[in-house]
Amino acid sequence: MINTQKAVIAALFFGATTFGYAQETAQATDTVATPTEQAQTTRQNPAVEALKKQIEANPNDTEAIVKLATAYQDAKDWTNALATWNKMSALLPDWAASYYSQAYVFQNMKDEDNAKMSYEKYIAAVKPEEVEANKQNLAYAHFFVAYKLQETDKEQAKQHIAKSLQYDATNEEAKKLNTFLNQ
Repeated sequence: MINTQKAVIAALFFGATTFGYAQETAQATDTVATPTEQAQTTRQNPAVEALKKQIEANPNDTEAIVKLATAYQDAKDWTNALATWNKMSALLPDWAASYYSQAYVFQNMKDEDNAKMSYEKYIAAVKPEEVEANKQNLAYAHFFVAYKLQETDKEQAKQHIAKSLQYDATNEEAKKLNTFLNQ
């Protein structure tokens, strides 16, 4: 049986940095490692190997899956991070955090269209009782979607930027985009 509470606890304790990553992406200047470099980095990581063995023994160990996805992200192994987050969302399709993390990975892979789709899944998956705890992430997700829609669907972009500012009225970039969209 899948334990959603364990997955959430794991995310809070071991993957908390995951949720802040996407907000840093706009400012990041990191170079993207090649798949070979990524594989070498994660193969040499004993924690990753231990987590992989733990998941082999119990493929439904959501806590280990979250830890492994986070370890891949920390190593900037985007391909394996994405595959692991996809596994997590297959096990817990209503757990919003996995979609936010997928969006972050897609952004780092320079795949903004899939990042946008993952942020939209995240927005849809956040339950009403989870909104308060997810305000910062929701603000960023709505901002990113608005930014991507600004040239193709201005009305939808306006709705998303309004939501972004509702969750974080202090975001200067969101304010600028809002001004631009409402000209």
